[in-house]
Amino acid sequence: MTFDHPRTAARRRPANRVLKPTLALCAALALALAGAARAQDAAALHAKFDSLQDRLAHNAYGRPLVLQSTQTGDHLEGEVYARVDQPYAALQKALKGTDNWCGILILHLNVKMCHAQPAGLDMALGRKYDQPVDDAYKLHFDYKAVADGPDYLRAELTSADGPLGTKDYRIAVEAAPLDPGHAMLHMSYAYGFGFTARVAMNTYLSTVGAQKVGFSVTGKDADGNPEYVGGVRGLVERNTMRYYLAIDDYAAAPAQSQLEQRLNAWFDATDRYPRQLHEMEKADYLAMKRIEAKR
Repeated sequence: MTFDHPRTAARRRPANRVLKPTLALCAALALALAGAARAQDAAALHAKFDSLQDRLAHNAYGRPLVLQSTQTGDHLEGEVYARVDQPYAALQKALKGTDNWCGILILHLNVKMCHAQPAGLDMALGRKYDQPVDDAYKLHFDYKAVADGPDYLRAELTSADGPLGTKDYRIAVEAAPLDPGHAMLHMSYAYGFGFTARVAMNTYLSTVGAQKVGFSVTGKDADGNPEYVGGVRGLVERNTMRYYLAIDDYAAAPAQSQLEQRLNAWFDATDRYPRQLHEMEKADYLAMKRIEAKR
């Protein structure tokens, strides 16, 4: 056992007395900066919704919803801004944690399996019909709760690699209170693609996907009917809408016992847009998803 020389100890004590207040000040400053950032993000989301009021109120979706997509080089992104008919606290709870996200994502036609891990999701993606999970593509999403407060939430799912040469997957959500019974939701779905993925998508879009379209109107045909965006932007818009509807339905029925309610609600919601989203009959979807949800 050793002892400090009295002079050494005396020199050290003032440093300790200075260090502790400094650390406390740094911690308080970090919390203040985080709170300011959340307030700024919440204010930005409110401002965005204010700018979209006309489009939220008057659109072809039959609900307060704005959907848009962009393609920049080898990067695709779809975005939804929507009013959710649930209090913010209910939406906030539904968007927190990997268990809830598995409950959301399994509603999508292509998600064949989802296992929640402490910091992410192990998933299998496949085709739009009943498929053995061993034949599906396995990938892992990291989960991050970026902000989680009484007036603003942001969460992200990211994966570096995806099927058929796709990469840099990101599903991000942010939400804020709108009024006591409603919340604002901004959801984005994005990924990148290289040469292999480009070839695979071009093959799909020139064969079975040739007649598939998205939601953005690009013009009118000779009869005055709307013409919709196709190609890869149509592809990302269809999946963006499917994921948004899954979030909306899960927030309305989050309990494990409400699986049947969610499955029925999701199919009925997607079938309101048959031109873009109809892929199978309801009985086939329900039978497939009951099996996949058990995984």
